[in-house]
Amino acid sequence: MNRPLWLLCSLVLLLTIEHSLPADDAATVELRFAVSDDAGQLVPCRIHLRDGDGEPVFAAGQPAWRDHFVCAGVVSIELAPGSYQYEIERGPEHQRITGDVDVADYQQIEITLSRIADMPALEWYAGDMHIHRRPEEAPLLLLAEDLHVGQVITWWNTQNLLADILPSDPLKLIDRTHSFHVLAGEDERGGGALLYFNMSMAIDITQAEREFPSSLAYLAEAKEAFPHCWVDIEKPFWWDVPLWLASGQVDSIGIANNHMCRLQMFEDEAWGRARDTERLPNPLGNGYWTQEIYYHILNCGLRIPPSAGSASGVLPNPVGYNRVYVHTRNSEQLDYESWWDNLRAGRCFVTNGPLLIVTANGELPGHEFGDELSTISLDINLVSLDHVPVIEVIQNGTVVDTIRCGERLEQHFTAEIQLDGPGWLLVRAITDNEETFRFASTGPFYVGSQDEPRISGESAQFFIDWSEERRGALEEALDDEAQRSAVLEYVDSAERFWADLHDRANAE
Repeated sequence: MNRPLWLLCSLVLLLTIEHSLPADDAATVELRFAVSDDAGQLVPCRIHLRDGDGEPVFAAGQPAWRDHFVCAGVVSIELAPGSYQYEIERGPEHQRITGDVDVADYQQIEITLSRIADMPALEWYAGDMHIHRRPEEAPLLLLAEDLHVGQVITWWNTQNLLADILPSDPLKLIDRTHSFHVLAGEDERGGGALLYFNMSMAIDITQAEREFPSSLAYLAEAKEAFPHCWVDIEKPFWWDVPLWLASGQVDSIGIANNHMCRLQMFEDEAWGRARDTERLPNPLGNGYWTQEIYYHILNCGLRIPPSAGSASGVLPNPVGYNRVYVHTRNSEQLDYESWWDNLRAGRCFVTNGPLLIVTANGELPGHEFGDELSTISLDINLVSLDHVPVIEVIQNGTVVDTIRCGERLEQHFTAEIQLDGPGWLLVRAITDNEETFRFASTGPFYVGSQDEPRISGESAQFFIDWSEERRGALEEALDDEAQRSAVLEYVDSAERFWADLHDRANAE
């Protein structure tokens, strides 16, 4: 090698080595956050920290995901000197703190994160039914969001994180009011996703193909092996929803779901039943479509409570962004089983922002009123960091009252609703956020007996048409005759169920 070339190569090598070395201590500066509650005690929280280019910055050793990390209330971060922006949150019951900082030398930012609501004091406890984070991170993740019940997905299609270390007690208690379960599961394939909770072991779905066996086969297996397990329809627009509903074996449905993210919407229906985008345009149309489908379910006389899940660990959300609040009637200590019993009774509301506490004639959501009732008095309390233009009262799928809201953080309203017969009603509050469907919705109140429900012929036909579309797709997708026959048996059963409902319809 000649001398000039040798010198050039040596220079390139030296520059490469210098570039790959760790930064000199003098090139970084320590930024320390100390976050306290109103009593001056350090409080777990979530921090979004971005550099001057808008890129997220994380703290070493702290649980992190996409654009944020969580800490126990105090954290130090080594940063290059420069300008940074931060947001600090702890779920919807606390302030949202934002700020800018120019880091030139050691700096400590002390923040008080005040409560704007104390839901446990009112006997409301929040849960996230869809968490894809490491089980060992769950305690801090829940505390940082002030989330009381968490379902950590550890088996999902071909994955089973705990297959070799099955815990003897999958329910983990953090303290008197916070707990999580580490054996939640998800069957997510061509028909959509079902979530499984409160089982002592996973069912084996690792050999499943996209359309075979049917998700209904595993659903039946789970319910037989674990009669008290809870099964959640993860989103209302998945293709197998009419089949799952017809089976009578699902317990809740996710109307605050992971298509709704903190800073964006996943605007289409993925491989679910697509909406009419001209009628329900982006970016919020998917959220309204989710609502419409749920209202069709209720219009068919099916009393299924709403649920919520964020899918943190897969989609961009923090844990607890989408959450369901359940009234447990026990404010001193959260009883895990009681939380589920009250969710089944419909004493709940779902949210990814506003806090919406509503009673009807003094009763909580889920209450059944006699069909002789002609009016209902609503008492509505709204607490929201985001502006809510109006609160809507929905009766049997139709907006029957609109209440205009002001700009205040806390607002109280009353309304007198004239009933037009049996059915259901609920209250919802949608913020004016233009990027994502940020809302709250109560569970339904019911009017009339469940033994003689109001059944809409139009809504029953909605699911008949859906089932027929699903049949056509399955016939095309399954070449094997035996597989096709086995899967279509569930479609046959669903079509009979919806046809019978249509025949018994007593409303338009």
